[in-house]
Amino acid sequence: MIKTEQLERIQKDEGFIAALDQSGGSTPKALQLYGISEDQYKNDEQMFNLIHDMRTRIITSPSFDQSHILGAILFEQTMERHISGVPTAEFLWNSKKVIPFLKVDKGLKDSENGVRLMKNIPDLHKTLRKASEFGIFGTKMRSVIDEDNALGIDKIVNQQFEIGKTILEAGLTPIIEPEVTINIDKKSEAEDYLHKSLTRNLNGLNSKQKVLLKLTLPEKENLYQDLVKHPNVLRIVALSGGYSLSEANKRLSQNFGMIASFSRALTQSLFIHQSAEEFNSALKQTVSSIAEASKT
Repeated sequence: MIKTEQLERIQKDEGFIAALDQSGGSTPKALQLYGISEDQYKNDEQMFNLIHDMRTRIITSPSFDQSHILGAILFEQTMERHISGVPTAEFLWNSKKVIPFLKVDKGLKDSENGVRLMKNIPDLHKTLRKASEFGIFGTKMRSVIDEDNALGIDKIVNQQFEIGKTILEAGLTPIIEPEVTINIDKKSEAEDYLHKSLTRNLNGLNSKQKVLLKLTLPEKENLYQDLVKHPNVLRIVALSGGYSLSEANKRLSQNFGMIASFSRALTQSLFIHQSAEEFNSALKQTVSSIAEASKT
């Protein structure tokens, strides 16, 4: 029953997905932007405690509510930890009606053919079983396109869908994320070919295999509008990709049917030194602007 309710909510309701899945490599930068420098913690354990405190502050804020937030993407350690004495995914759904997703990729390989494929994901089946036990609805995995290179783009999309099918078989819903780097030459051409590769792979799914796509905001408005309506696509969400919040919201509002799944743009106005009132007010303003841009 919960899965059915979550499926209907992710497919139909207004709002966006909050990306709270910074992992080991990106955690120091996320903490630094929040106002915690690397000399303020001694080891990984302290670092991960601090990032969990930050995420807990966001999730428990009254500004982080179901009217604006559809889902949240978690790092595996966040899934395994608690908020207010309750496992994070359980807290998200039971207290906020926010659908929990889990980041499952293990980072990127070195660049080849203009792209960075995902590293192998050891023990994926074990991770997916654990995710199901924790009440996770879906997963997210990221790879990166740095050039307009047809061979590389096909390799990225094929890898995403191959792993995506394994995730579907485990009863979870994958977010397919082939990110296009925002400052590359021929970004528009790379996106045109990505569109073709995505379409080809989507058309190869059966009627029961439903996915989400997480894509860089494109140069051509409504480039992915036909995929918004594709029978195998539950939702297309947009990553901010390094754009400022205002630029990301502007581009998002110009793309019909796409909703946000922002990370850095979501948290850029949040700082550890803020009072509860200041923090909640800043988060409310950001969340409201992203939700509004997601309505088009």
